[in-house]
Amino acid sequence: MSLGVFDLADDLGPAKVIHVHEPRAGLRGILVVDNVACGPAIGGLRMAGDVSLEECARLARAMTLKNAAAGLAHGGGKSVLFGDPTMAREKKERLVRGFAHALRNETDYIFGPDMGTDETAMAWVKDEIGRAVGLPREIGGIPLDEIGATGWGLAHAAEVAAPFCGLALRGARVAIQGFGAVGRHAARFLMEKGAVLVAASDTGGTIHDPAGLDVPALLALKEAAKSVREHPRGAKLAAEDIVGIGCDVWIPAARPDVVREDNVGKLNARLVVQGANVPFTAGAERMLHERRVLVVPDFIANAGGVICAAMEYHGASQAQALAAIEEKVRANTQQVLQAAAAAKRPPREAALALAAERVRKAMSTRRWSLF
Repeated sequence: MSLGVFDLADDLGPAKVIHVHEPRAGLRGILVVDNVACGPAIGGLRMAGDVSLEECARLARAMTLKNAAAGLAHGGGKSVLFGDPTMAREKKERLVRGFAHALRNETDYIFGPDMGTDETAMAWVKDEIGRAVGLPREIGGIPLDEIGATGWGLAHAAEVAAPFCGLALRGARVAIQGFGAVGRHAARFLMEKGAVLVAASDTGGTIHDPAGLDVPALLALKEAAKSVREHPRGAKLAAEDIVGIGCDVWIPAARPDVVREDNVGKLNARLVVQGANVPFTAGAERMLHERRVLVVPDFIANAGGVICAAMEYHGASQAQALAAIEEKVRANTQQVLQAAAAAKRPPREAALALAAERVRKAMSTRRWSLF
């Protein structure tokens, strides 16, 4: 059964839900502004054929927690646009511009890139309403996907987390689900720290080589818009087989709920660093905790993108943004894992407590009234 907005509400939000529908243009989208106590919400615009209100609301809450945990002066929101992101550029531009125009007066929300959108899409939004981050460099932005902001943060989160489960990152075997804008940069930065990529997947399938994959070759394949399965070495497997590949560090960087109660038993890793938003169900994450698999939650580990976006919004340079990502992600990962270990509870519980406390403290300073 699909959920309505009131099924998703609690004391933190959502503050506002807006449905946009223009049948003649084939335009259908949703905006969820979850919480703006810390400031105007920053959150990505996701484009896919199967997005939903529930997914949008969950992602908006993840942004509230992520932004608060990172100490940003921004709340959380998310928008989704129904459609195939690989559609013709002209049609995609019309839909993105139309959606942005429909939300032109929603100043509590700042658009950013997400799955199915990129710097070019944000340039269209900026041109329409003047309110977007993750812009192309040519118009003053810090291109998140080009520099790998989220992957940069994931590599630092993994480096901090590894000792908590008795791992050394140098020589650690890494598997990455979703070798796209986030996953490929995470691979690049982790390899620079001495880790070994043994498996990677995308929508075309999985490639696996226990001896290690050639990361530059994989990056070249993605630049050529090809699947990782076209890598010349290694076993070619189905996309879903990435879940069961033995490794030390497993990084989900694809869609929500890719690991669930029905497949979590296949996961064979000691450390999970969540690159995607809400990639595991709550039940699956609890089961991993019971198995003593350490999971660094999404809104702690993958905050690099939004930290970079916020820094861009406030006029920082690329170097300043990368330094801020390193500092904030490392400090938050350390704080959360120390608190989780001391209380013998899952890291997500410790992370939620940290972020929710910051949001509620901000809420206590604001006048919350509809009149």
